Amino acid sequence: MPSAVRVFWLRCFGAKIGQRVVIRAGVNIHFPWRLTLGDDVWLGEEVMILTLDRVTIDSNVCISQRAFLCTGSHDFRKKSFDLVTRAIHVEKGVWVAAQAFIGPGVVVGEGSVVSAGAVVLENVAPWKKIRGNPAVVVGDVAVPA
Repeated sequence: MPSAVRVFWLRCFGAKIGQRVVIRAGVNIHFPWRLTLGDDVWLGEEVMILTLDRVTIDSNVCISQRAFLCTGSHDFRKKSFDLVTRAIHVEKGVWVAAQAFIGPGVVVGEGSVVSAGAVVLENVAPWKKIRGNPAVVVGDVAVPA
């Protein structure tokens, strides 16, 4: 199925999607009405976005293959194992590389690069390179002139 058809159906189910968005094969978005994508966003093959809460992806963002944006978890300290949800925000110009995990409540700051396989459980400041499990800052991204 072409990307334009995927975009069409996501919009039909309430997603707010900007212009020139590419959604590759196998992308899984659970509740489209909680998803906002800016302009020039690219979602790679098999990206999973669990929208138990809002997910906002600003313009000029690349989410690479098999990345997982997860807005939900459970309170393991309670016998009832209550569901806990928190929104995710990926700011403009970010690259989330293949198989990275972005956890509930995380804001990935403008221009940042999340390395392949990184597990991001805390906010990322703008223009940072992060990697690892748990992800840590390993450098700065040069701010375009």
